[in-house]
Amino acid sequence: MSDPVLLIQKSGEVATVTLNRPNAMNALSRELRAEIARAVDALEADPEVRVLILTGAGRAFCAGLDLKELGAKGLASPNDAVTKDDPVRSIGRFSGPVIGAINGVAVTGGFELALACDVLIASSAARFADTHARVGVMPGWGLSQKLSRAIGVYRAKELSLTGNYLSAQQAADWGLVNRVVEPDDLLPTCRALAQDMLSVIPEMLVGYKRVIDEGFAQSFGDAMETEARTARAANAAVSPEEVEARREAIRSRGKAQV
Repeated sequence: MSDPVLLIQKSGEVATVTLNRPNAMNALSRELRAEIARAVDALEADPEVRVLILTGAGRAFCAGLDLKELGAKGLASPNDAVTKDDPVRSIGRFSGPVIGAINGVAVTGGFELALACDVLIASSAARFADTHARVGVMPGWGLSQKLSRAIGVYRAKELSLTGNYLSAQQAADWGLVNRVVEPDDLLPTCRALAQDMLSVIPEMLVGYKRVIDEGFAQSFGDAMETEARTARAANAAVSPEEVEARREAIRSRGKAQV
């Protein structure tokens, strides 16, 4: 019996989702894409799970679409490879934070999968590359638009129009990843970050993420209106007593972190 292509491990309110095709560098076969969609939908429906950690087994985070599979089966339609069980949309259906634990190479579709996460922590062994221009397939999971917004249009064009690799440290210097840690520290760092996220007011974890994402997809003026509208609706329900109690908790936390 073959190993499952996706592993799910739950610990309290955190679920770690591991792409598990290490011999294929966790390439996104149709089976794996379908499993990601099913797993994320199940975790979104699970009231006990509030944060996801996404990583890969072995030496790769994800090598992108399974080119061996595509070479054998071809594309059923011009956009089939990028629309069938789109893993980026699947990850986007999870309402809580998704932490990308980038343990190794994240290439093309794997790069897009990383960009679908809310926070990226990279192992020093991680590398990123957009090889769409070398494969001859246009991106369909957001890379052409998200990358330029993350690192600037000039740097994005350099990466996408060459297919060159970006090291973990350069990715951090360019603002693509939050930080770089040693390989053995990757998952512990992500789990600690997840616990920090879980310590905030539960409804804020989802609501604040939502307003950031909505505004990011809008013009600045529209985004400011979105924030104002959301604030009016949400803040009216917060009592002065709640604010005071939370202020004390924030002060205590600040002293503890000095």
